[in-house]
Order: sequence, then C-alpha cells, then structure tokens
Amino acid sequence: MEKAHLEILKTRTLALWKRYGRETPVPGLFLASAEVPTGPIHGVYRPSVCVVLQGTKISQLGGQAYRYEEGNCLITSLEVPIRAHILDASPQSPYVAFVLDIEPAVVSELLLELARGEPTAAPVPAAMSVHPLVNGLIDPLERLLALADRPRDIPVLAPMVRREIYWHLLNGPQGAMMCQIGLADSRTARISRSIAWVKENYTETISVAHLAGLAGMSPATFHRHFKAATDMTPVQFQKSLRLQEARRLLLAEGTDVAQVGFAIGYESPSQFSREYRRMFGAPPGRDGATIRRTVAPESHA
Repeated sequence: MEKAHLEILKTRTLALWKRYGRETPVPGLFLASAEVPTGPIHGVYRPSVCVVLQGTKISQLGGQAYRYEEGNCLITSLEVPIRAHILDASPQSPYVAFVLDIEPAVVSELLLELARGEPTAAPVPAAMSVHPLVNGLIDPLERLLALADRPRDIPVLAPMVRREIYWHLLNGPQGAMMCQIGLADSRTARISRSIAWVKENYTETISVAHLAGLAGMSPATFHRHFKAATDMTPVQFQKSLRLQEARRLLLAEGTDVAQVGFAIGYESPSQFSREYRRMFGAPPGRDGATIRRTVAPESHA
C-alpha cells in the first residue's frame, strides 16, 4: 500500500480525534491517538477490524502476542479479554488508529452473495490475526471517516460503506476469518455462543460440558477448539473476565476490596487478591487507588 494513502487516512483520523475524541458520530467507529507509549491496557475486544496508521501496538491474548503497526490491520473475530501495549508513540509521531466493529449479521448477508469456488475445509477458529491493509480498503475507509462530519448522511450511507468494507475484507487475506464470523454454524460462531454465556454468567462456576452443549460440540472437541481460538482454557478465560470486571468496579465505585471479590464470584479474599496481583501487577486496593488517580481510557484501538 502506498504511503500517500496512509497519510490521507492518518490526517483525517487525527482531525476527527481532535474534534470528537474516541467515539465518533458514526456507529461502531472508534478512534485512538497516543503521544507516549503506554503501560499494560486491559480490555475486551469485540469482533472488529483495527487499522493502524502510525505507531506500533501489541495485543496479547492468553500467551499469544499480536504485533501490528503502520499499514497493518488486526481482525478480531470473538469477544476476548486482552492485555495490550502501545510501543511507538511520541508528540512528534503519535500512535494513530481506528476501529470498526464487525456485525456478523451483515457479514452473513454478504456471504450469500459471495461467489464461491471449490469448497474448502473450515479453518481452525482464531480470535485474532494481523494482515496488511490492502489498497482496495483505502477508499471506503476514507469515505466512512468522512461521514463523521456529515451527520445527515450517516444513517443512509454508513451502512452501505460498511458493507463495502466487509466485502473487501471477505475477498482479501482476512477472508477466512470474516467467513467464520458470518457463518452461523462455523466453529467461531459456536464458540462465540459459549463466550456470550460466560460473559453473562461470569460469577457462576463453569461447566465445560454445559459450554460444549451450547457450542454443539463434545466436551473434548469444544475444549480443543476454544483453546485454539483464544489461547486460554474456559476457566482461564472466565478468570480474566472476572478480574477485569473487578478492576472496573474498583475504578467506578471504589468499593471495599473483599466486597468486589465476592461480587465477581470469589469465595476467598486472599485468592482474589493473589490472582488480581498476578494479572495487574499490584494488589487490588493499591491498584484501584492508582488507576483512580491516573485514569486513561482503555480501548480496542
């Protein structure tokens, strides 16, 4: 991809960032800019495409690290808890990126129109992957960003431009992952059903057999595919969600540490503190006080 194309997108993204901050008037379109490298950012990524226009970021899912930089896009196919760092950023050369949510229902519609060749074996589900940004995406991405300053056009034109972007993704190197997002009975979609249950019931004790039933798989097959997609076991996945919710509660409410532990499903305050410190690098009371003093938005981009 030509450097000039990136510059166009970067210039427009920075202008919108100064005007709107992270959330744009276009539904599902989010911006990011940072002038310094960041420490660990914990959050949950949704199905989406993140385009980096300047700088470098690493997102870690389980034990797998994904590095993406200028000219790359990160595709996320499942809702997953991550730990991320912005590596390259300065006032003279800030980190610049934007994220567009991916709507599985719209991808499903496009799959009906996609010309298919010989059938191929379903790819192993993967929650995240990094790809180069192809030239065909530049024009629709620029038009989507431009809509942020034309609110009257957004309801009519944004869905059409979004479909065009999805179409290019389906026909590009990200096509296999996009197909997995759109196919109702794909392994990714079936694992997504189990993830939705864990998110809604994160305080409950996990039953792999129950999650496997939601996914329509045997427990052994489900465990294998879940681990392949997220690089975590279901129990590890739930623990990450619990601890991220604990951090949110400490930030938003400043609640007593023991009460937070009980609220997210821990029966032992000492176990909660131990596992919280292992994930965030400090005990919950001290970490909560620190993040309340230095609040920074945690975003996919």
